[in-house]
Amino acid sequence: MKRLVTSRLLLFGVGIIGGIAVMTIFASWIAPYNPTLPTLLTRLLPPGPGHWMGTDQLERDVWSRIVYGGRIPLTVALISAAISFVSGTVLGWVSGYAAGWLDRGLSLVMDVLYSFPALILAIAIVAVLGPGVTNMVAAIAFVYIPAYYRVARAEVLVIREHEFVEAARALGSSPARVLIRHVAPNTLTAVMTVPPFNIADAILTEAALAFLGLGLPPPTPDWGFDIQNGQRFLQAGYWWLITFPGLMILAVSLGFGMMGEGLSDVLNPRRHASA
Repeated sequence: MKRLVTSRLLLFGVGIIGGIAVMTIFASWIAPYNPTLPTLLTRLLPPGPGHWMGTDQLERDVWSRIVYGGRIPLTVALISAAISFVSGTVLGWVSGYAAGWLDRGLSLVMDVLYSFPALILAIAIVAVLGPGVTNMVAAIAFVYIPAYYRVARAEVLVIREHEFVEAARALGSSPARVLIRHVAPNTLTAVMTVPPFNIADAILTEAALAFLGLGLPPPTPDWGFDIQNGQRFLQAGYWWLITFPGLMILAVSLGFGMMGEGLSDVLNPRRHASA
């Protein structure tokens, strides 16, 4: 029963993310209007025939902006997660296996970074570097490196004491060879459970940065920016301007969260035994 629920979680997560990914990749075929140009119809038109999600204050079709608006968040989240994954994992491997002053120094730095709320630290970095996709990727990647570092280091500390590692050392293998051939591959199962949750957090962080005006300049479609752009019209009853972008952010985060939970159960059989 537990495995059935796990499989469904993973499949539902993959289905949600796959559907949104297809929508954004083929946005030029799916969107009925140009997301940056007015439709020359009534401004702030409510959802209905012809405009499924209504229009905004500049007469732009909200559905078209939703379809195109996922490109920036998904790109930023995936690239930043890949950078964090490689950087944090490699640092965790080296730190855990080398031990000594290098391990203590890196662990201290990572603990300091980990103690800061990721969103606040990302905002501070982008505020210094300036708005833009490249700077958002750099900031988000930087703040999530400690998450991978801690998991990779913890696994290395356990695996380096196993008999097969001692045997490799006894046969004269260099420390680098032991780490690359014997220790690092055995940590990947644990580390691979981190990216889906990391990407979900990165989506929310990117949306927050765009909401604060630290993303791409208008009229580029972006879910976070569209929420910021529509919030001033909410009290007047134009609820659709922020509802649909918010639901898309929620759906992407939920999809990656379900993938992460299902992947954790698949890659870590001990969770089944303890359930």
